Amino acid sequence: MTPFFVEKIIKKEKPDGILLSFGGQTALNCGLELFHRGIFKKHQVQVLGTPISAVIDTEDRKRFTQRLMNIGLKTARGKAVSTVKKGLGVAKNLGFPVMVRTGFALGGTGSGIAQNVKQLEQILTNALAASPQAIVEECLTGWKEVEYEVVRDKNDNCITVCNMENFDPVGIHTGESIVVAPSQTLNNEEYFALRQVAIDTIREFKIVGECNIQFALNPKKFDYRIIEVNARLSRSSALASKATGYPLAYVAAKLALGKTLPELKNLVTGKTSAFFEPALDYIVVKLPRWDLDKLVAVEESIGSEMKSVGEVMSIARTFPEAIQKATRMLNDGYKGVIDVSHNHNSQKELLEKLRQPTPLRLFTICSALYKKVPVKTIAKLTGIDAWFIEQLKQIVQLFDQLNRKPITYELLKTAKEMGFSDSQIADIYKLKEATIRNKRLKWGITPKVKRIDTMAGEFPAATNYLYMTYNASESDHLPNSTIPSGFHIIPANSLVIPAKAGIYLNNSLNKSGKADSGQARMTKNNKNNKVAVIGSGPYAIGTSVEFDWCAVNTVTTLRQRGITTIMINCNPETVSTDYDYSDYLYFEELTLERMLDIYDLEQAPFIVSVGGQIPNNLAPKLKQRRIPILGTQPEQIHLAEHRKSFSEILDKLSIKQPAWAKVGTVSQALRAAAMIGYPILVRPSFVLSGKAMNLIYSEQEFKDYLNVCRLDLKEYPLVMSKFLAAAVEVDFDAVAQNGQVMIFAISEHVEHGGVHSGDATLMLPAVKINAHLTQAVSDTAAKIIKELKVNGPVNVQFLIYKEELFVIECNLRASRSFPFVSKITRHNFISLATEIAIGKQVTPIKPSPKTPQAVKVAQFSFRKLRGADPVLRVEMSSTGEVVGFGRDAYEAFLLGELSTGKKYPTQKSVFLSLGGMRSKLAFLESVRELVFIKYKLYATSGTALFLKENGIETIRVGKIYEGIRPTAIDLLIKKLIDFAIVVPETTSDTQKNIVTKSYSDGYQMRRLAIDLGVALFTNIESARFFIRAISKYKLEDLSIKSWSEWIN
Repeated sequence: MTPFFVEKIIKKEKPDGILLSFGGQTALNCGLELFHRGIFKKHQVQVLGTPISAVIDTEDRKRFTQRLMNIGLKTARGKAVSTVKKGLGVAKNLGFPVMVRTGFALGGTGSGIAQNVKQLEQILTNALAASPQAIVEECLTGWKEVEYEVVRDKNDNCITVCNMENFDPVGIHTGESIVVAPSQTLNNEEYFALRQVAIDTIREFKIVGECNIQFALNPKKFDYRIIEVNARLSRSSALASKATGYPLAYVAAKLALGKTLPELKNLVTGKTSAFFEPALDYIVVKLPRWDLDKLVAVEESIGSEMKSVGEVMSIARTFPEAIQKATRMLNDGYKGVIDVSHNHNSQKELLEKLRQPTPLRLFTICSALYKKVPVKTIAKLTGIDAWFIEQLKQIVQLFDQLNRKPITYELLKTAKEMGFSDSQIADIYKLKEATIRNKRLKWGITPKVKRIDTMAGEFPAATNYLYMTYNASESDHLPNSTIPSGFHIIPANSLVIPAKAGIYLNNSLNKSGKADSGQARMTKNNKNNKVAVIGSGPYAIGTSVEFDWCAVNTVTTLRQRGITTIMINCNPETVSTDYDYSDYLYFEELTLERMLDIYDLEQAPFIVSVGGQIPNNLAPKLKQRRIPILGTQPEQIHLAEHRKSFSEILDKLSIKQPAWAKVGTVSQALRAAAMIGYPILVRPSFVLSGKAMNLIYSEQEFKDYLNVCRLDLKEYPLVMSKFLAAAVEVDFDAVAQNGQVMIFAISEHVEHGGVHSGDATLMLPAVKINAHLTQAVSDTAAKIIKELKVNGPVNVQFLIYKEELFVIECNLRASRSFPFVSKITRHNFISLATEIAIGKQVTPIKPSPKTPQAVKVAQFSFRKLRGADPVLRVEMSSTGEVVGFGRDAYEAFLLGELSTGKKYPTQKSVFLSLGGMRSKLAFLESVRELVFIKYKLYATSGTALFLKENGIETIRVGKIYEGIRPTAIDLLIKKLIDFAIVVPETTSDTQKNIVTKSYSDGYQMRRLAIDLGVALFTNIESARFFIRAISKYKLEDLSIKSWSEWIN
């Protein structure tokens, strides 16, 4: 998404207009650059919606401040600067501490709070590496942060759709903060005063469409500062849309096309006008999701730079109920804000932890309350409003009561109203969750279903947007009630197939009269015609938009078949939680308790194979309670996921697998490792987020690992397997019916085994493996799928080592590569899997020989994750992905890499630091290629010496400890190179360095390259591929085609 490519597309497609405010900061920056270059004027393209001048004025701090001052509105004192020296001068006038913000940046990239000159120099260096402009301003840390979502049309009609309050004070990025809507601690005067300022602001800039305005509000007296105006749809806009039911993006698009607010209808009610401000009779809480424990050496503090990778949104009638639901939605092991296991720290230790915000701050506050730390003390240390802490205190006090008193009707009812789950209560009383559930049902304590109608029930409105609460006396939605008119919305260009009368579920029998693998199927003779789809939950490392694509395509296919669909999810960033994509949307936690609650009401079977690991984990628990599951059954899922069972199946089928062992003591571990042979891959079983997963290359390394990680092997046995170095990894994605493969795709990894498949670069069709091995992969996968009686999506992962095939994993669910293979092969794998789930017989589809060459490339967020070592490892660390198409794999790979933010080399200079002889030998031919295309080569001592011995001259660069100038640091800071290739000898070296806090030169070079925005490669195979690609293709040679052109 760069001006170069967008201009090419404009030239080719000749659009009349362009929208800049719907693609976030990336789109906005790209649009501004195109405007400044005169591209829009040259090609006569009209910018629709907000005028480009307004965008410039909101993004340029100097102009922004001046325009608001002209109408008497307050902004933070400070100045925009373009050099470190100027920034220091501004700070001298303001006095420390100061806040540094980065202009034209997303997620607070490069921002921070500086307490002194040294910190300011460092922050400004990073900020100005990310953007041409940084803002140094007065520090408003401790003020409340409040946001308003405002909409304006061309006739100057304005409304505020939603106001939101951050739980955390100014200083914590809004993407890192807990957010509540509507605001809870503002009084009437403050609310309406800021509302008017927001309206005055959008009118001053003449924004047409939607904008987000962020305020700092003095908690002691009425005083405010406008922190920021985003003249685009933002992360907060998505949250506001889901929180209110008001479709901000839809309305903004209509306004950009010239419509006015009074002309537009409220899509939720279908009757009232869109020219209204939604009323909320509930509270929404957004909670961020972090995955910092999956990254090596990352700073665990949170602040002005965004580190969270996802978020959840809970809806309830009280703050305690909403915040407890939200913690469970995170799927991070928490059952609520307070737990018996949280209370190990002393009061003194908790007070120290409260001084520095971390992802565990909410739980630390609740533990401190449990340890009798006063509300005032916590409020003073954290800057969080005492009202929020008092609400948390109510939860903690009830937790204390539950620990001291026998369970009664009143106590259980109160606990449910305060957001305690059955499992949470069961843990307190040392009972089974089912016992609490049965007691609750016996006493008639059940959740009520409420609707979001945008009008708080002030006017009659029947909607399909639902949530559950214990703080209500009756339900708005009754099981099997009529769907509101207009909600059977089928996406455009879809084939609509009428439903057959009376479809229902049972265990269908095969011709022999025996149950057909226990699969629940859609058959005739019942009025119930519903299917519930469990979504993927919050985005996290390992779970992203890929699984939501699968869920949405499942719902779409079901609706095309005339089946009533129920979507259950809790992620406000997803398409699946748009209320018009399903017949009923339950914005709810993905827990067993809530699934049972919904089943009790709807009596709809579940599809669990399209939402990633969360629904997959729920499958056996649902089956135990006789809840029907469509598609592959939980028994088969267990066989594939249980290591011993799956290993026995592979042995039975005479299929090779890497040697492995599961051990419960250190002595067993060392003996097993010696028998398997190093290197080995180790992973503690049942540990959340794959923590402590690692590659081990020697017995001493293994002893160090066991000593540093201090694993309880009795409770968490260690699983270890032989690591096949330099093996080619292959993904087999398929859909099967009754164990027969109906469609498949084989993708090949660019990186060798040892890089997580979610971080790896995938090529489709496969490039390097021959026809014999391709057939072997297909035949082997077919055997496994037949043995497991798969009915639905499946992914099998292989290693090819010395021309032999090894199976390493099998997942009986949609994989994260399903959208990729579906879009490249022109066949929707998920649609086919859904047809199979509802019992339709499908016809096998053969792979097309005309599949275009495509490469899937991972997107990383290391720049925002301060301190993280950006080395690709066995544990996943990417946060997204892109796809490039090309005439061959090199062009596709290059387009993919450029799409992740890397720039095409212009200086023709590269820095090399290759650890270990294997890396040096493997990369030698690529270096010769760089010499051939006349690149200037810089290299560290060992690499330079090796290359010289092989007839290649380089400019020697000193490592930090050598004292030789220039150092690698000098090169990076002065940006004398296009890209850096810094490869560690082994990834276990990086892990060992980090756990012992011995930061190597290699780590510091890699980290600085990321911080300064220099393209970095840490994997030999991907670096070789990149060099081959730039040798073959110049920037102007790259193909500019639409997806439809490539696939046709």
